[in-house]
Formats: sequence, C-alpha cells, structure tokens
Amino acid sequence: MKISTTCIILSLAVSASAFAPISSNARVASSAPLFVEKNTEVASFDPLNLSSDESNDFDFKPAMASLVALAALAPEANAAGPDWGLFEGRTGSLLHPIIMGGTFLLSCSAALKGFQYRRQRTMGDEIKELKKTLPSLNGASDLGSAIALAEEAEDAVLASNLRAALPIQVEIDALVAERKELSGAKVRDSHYSQGALLAFLGTAFAIEGPLNTYARAGKLFPGPHLYAGAGLVVLWAAAAACVPAMQKGNDTAISIHIAADVSGMGLFAWQILTGWPILQKVVQLTHWP
Repeated sequence: MKISTTCIILSLAVSASAFAPISSNARVASSAPLFVEKNTEVASFDPLNLSSDESNDFDFKPAMASLVALAALAPEANAAGPDWGLFEGRTGSLLHPIIMGGTFLLSCSAALKGFQYRRQRTMGDEIKELKKTLPSLNGASDLGSAIALAEEAEDAVLASNLRAALPIQVEIDALVAERKELSGAKVRDSHYSQGALLAFLGTAFAIEGPLNTYARAGKLFPGPHLYAGAGLVVLWAAAAACVPAMQKGNDTAISIHIAADVSGMGLFAWQILTGWPILQKVVQLTHWP
C-alpha cells in the first residue's frame, strides 16, 4: 500500500509540468479572428497548447515515465496478497488434519452405532424364526416348565424332544438379552447424533482445507487427496439424504445409506494415506503460530 501511494504521488509530481501556465509567446493572436472582444484578456486553461497556431511543444516524456513507473511497481505492491495471520501459519494449517483425523474416528464410531441399531431392528425377526423351531409347550409358560410337566406325566418322548430344544432356547434368551441391552444404550439416537456431527464437521473442514492451502500458496494442487475429499463430501450428502426414507422403512434407502457410509470410510482411509505426505510438507514449510 505504501509503494502504491508513493508511485501515485511521484506520477502526479512528474506530470505536473503538463498543467503549467502557457507562456506569453504561445498566445499569438490569429491573423483572421472570427470575433474580437474589446479590452478583454481571457486566460485560457490550455495545457496542450492546442489554441496556438504554433507547433505543439508539449513534452510527453514526464507523463510517459510516470505511467511506466506505475505499471512496473503496482503489480509488485499487490503480489503478496492479504495477510491471513494464524490461518496462514502452522496453527491454521494443522487445524485441518487434526479435525479430519478426529472425524475419521467419529465416522468409525457412527458406523458401529449404525450396525448395532440395524442388528437391534433385525433381531426380532431372528428370534421369531428360532421360536418356530421349538416344540409345543402344551400350555407351559416356558421350556423348563414344559419339561417338568412332561416328566410328571411320565411322557419320556415329549420330555426328550423338549430337552433337545434347550440349546435353541438358550440362543433365544441370549438374543433377547442383547436386544434389551442395545435398546437401553439408545444406539439409534447415538448413531443419528454422531452422523449429523460428522456431516457438519466433515463438510466444513473439507472446505477449510483447500481455503487454507490457497491462503498459503495462492493456488490449489489437484490430486488424489483433493479428489478423495470431494468424493467423501458427496457420499456424506447421499447418506444424509436417505434418512427421511429410512425412517419410513424403505429398504432401498437403507441399503444406499449403508453403501455410502462403508464407501465413505474406505475413501476416508485412503485420504489419510494421501494426506500424510502433504502434512509433512506443511510442517516443513510453515512456522508458528
């Protein structure tokens, strides 16, 4: 800014001679005036001396010199660009990899919660199918009571069949206990909350990364890391867009949601691998703060 101001002042000072008063020799009356004002002398503002019949003796060199100086120095004054402060230094540069590393862990946690909730929902059908394989309990409340009644009735065949179903009953009891535990952990709410936070933080810092690179280098560097980040944001958006249909039990939306999340985790892991060399270069070329 100081250089630009100095150039402008220099230009005005050098070219000021163009606006100097015209000498008396230049004011020569025309031999055939169209009209004459009596006893009136008008001072004309004629920096280029165009009103004179004599040849124009205006010197363009000072003006041209000032223009050349401005053209040469103005780009130099603006080349550095704005000062982004912390955002341009190592502090702002390391913010992107730190946050994205945290979102990768958040992505793994959200995926685990999602599979747990899916298991909670599908466990009921599995329990129903296992119950169909149990023999008739003959009005008993559970398998143990049915075996006791069969033994009291001295029905050895029925008692044997009922004992053979004990492993199935154990499996059913384990599934019921697991489903109760998952329901108490509220994995559905946790999956939704973590997914929403992941979509926000991931998208925000996927944009922050290129902005930080542009602030430091003045350009972007297209490559696997940048493309993986862009694709990851698209997959997050696709997974989030399926939620309304999923809440209505749409199996297609559920399948797309799961496929987008699994693909996103794979792409995220690849982005970490491609971003590691970039992180090393950032640490090497930046300074605190």
